[in-house]
Amino acid sequence: MGRLTGRLFVFFTTCLIAFIAYSSQIFIIWPWYGRELSVELLELLLPFNVLVGLLLWNYTLCVTTDPGGVPPYWRPDVNDEDGYEVKKLTRGPRYCRSCESYKPPRAHHCRQCKRCILRMDHHCPWVNNCVGHFNYGHFVRFLFYVDLACTYHLTMLSRRVLESAAYWDEPSGRELIFIVLNFATCIPVLLAVGIFSLYHFYSMLGNSTTIEGWEKDKVATLVRRGRIREIKFPYNLGMRRNIEAVLGPNPLLWCCPTVPPGNGLKYPIAEGDDSPAGEEWPPRDPEAYVYPDPPANHQFELPPSPWTYANGALNPDLRPSATRRRHTGPHAAVPPYHPDYQAPTDGEDDEDDGEDAYADANVGRPREFVRRGSEGVEVRAIDREAMLRQWVEDRAAEPGRYRRYVPDPPSEPESGSDAEDEVPLASTVERRRPKNA
Repeated sequence: MGRLTGRLFVFFTTCLIAFIAYSSQIFIIWPWYGRELSVELLELLLPFNVLVGLLLWNYTLCVTTDPGGVPPYWRPDVNDEDGYEVKKLTRGPRYCRSCESYKPPRAHHCRQCKRCILRMDHHCPWVNNCVGHFNYGHFVRFLFYVDLACTYHLTMLSRRVLESAAYWDEPSGRELIFIVLNFATCIPVLLAVGIFSLYHFYSMLGNSTTIEGWEKDKVATLVRRGRIREIKFPYNLGMRRNIEAVLGPNPLLWCCPTVPPGNGLKYPIAEGDDSPAGEEWPPRDPEAYVYPDPPANHQFELPPSPWTYANGALNPDLRPSATRRRHTGPHAAVPPYHPDYQAPTDGEDDEDDGEDAYADANVGRPREFVRRGSEGVEVRAIDREAMLRQWVEDRAAEPGRYRRYVPDPPSEPESGSDAEDEVPLASTVERRRPKNA
């Protein structure tokens, strides 16, 4: 998202908040109370304006507060007793190749901001900023006050409509237009932001971000499939401490903008869980392939002859890329009339056709993958008519399946009347015609 587009999003959001907040007061509530200042009017509008002020305050902090970036030349402390996050492939400290610097725990690279964000939750276009460690509390408070202000706003409008119906106090044309416009804008905002805020309140109670929520879903899938055992989320400190990690330690100031505790480079780990020491998060899928470290001078090379041979056979040095089809068990991946179909035999071990069949040819070489559809995949020319004809003949040749009728071959004509039957009628008539005629 460009700089101008982001500012347009912020401008549109500010205009929407101002329209819902002030058009209802100027064009609906003020005429309803006779355009006179009274105690009842102040009691109705003062709480609403306080909520709107806190809403705009937290929204401004979300837009202007830096979510937190990695300090220059930061290095992880490898001698720390709590350990440090490592990369799955290299087993070393997490490193961002875009920023060319190490990444602290729970930090991720944002493609919109083009830098690593501390405790990154997501990049929000409505605030034109990333939601990270230092502004996540402002973002949660902003959602909270949007829910309260919209609920209060709908309550005021509903009260105006109900009283107009009960006391025959019909609104004017302008009031009616703004009532409809306020309902049409406030209800969708309350539904959308309300669902979004419930998700973030739930994430805050578990001390997890949106990205970590995706990781927890993947871990739950692996546990459900029986690949790994259940692992506790390491940053879940309990409900009270999870809220304090975002809104601060003083409950009286949870509704006021405050600076979150910590510097975003290190986070406390839950204690007393049953996970073994050194357990990584998110855990790795044990069935996933682990790429070995390639040699320093290794270069990927295709087979010298990837195409079909002249005699119609296939290149014996080409490794098939459809690994799953070699582990399909007794069920073939092709129909019986396909030229590649092979009937299963008794005692045949399908697992021998897997990785071990190519173990000798790739000793000392890293595993190389060839994308399906590239030069490394051979496709044999298929004559569908011949395939269908061969299949029909094979099925018909099965003993006892069909009772075929084969006519007797025609016999040689015998002498006598049978021989005359074979003579054409025209020749017989011409022979018997009198010569004098």
